[in-house]
Amino acid sequence: MDTMTVPIELPRDLLGLLDVPSEHLEPRLRELIALELFRESRLSSGKGAEMLGMSKLAFIRLLSQHGISYFTETAEELKADVSRVEQIFRKK
Repeated sequence: MDTMTVPIELPRDLLGLLDVPSEHLEPRLRELIALELFRESRLSSGKGAEMLGMSKLAFIRLLSQHGISYFTETAEELKADVSRVEQIFRKK
């Protein structure tokens, strides 16, 4: 993965809200960026996992820990998808 270093100044009290030791700030900020980009549908779960150096399943669990749904479809959309799949299998 091609990387770039981005210097950023943040108020100490804002960083204090993260409640992590200074050596864990970079990974925590990287995690928050990945989570928000996924929430905005700008990052896939696979890319998010890659960005954080974890498996896709671990990333999905991280989403759940932060109350972010992995599935973006509504219940109605999921029911329609299941119906289409059932129709395909019935035809075979």
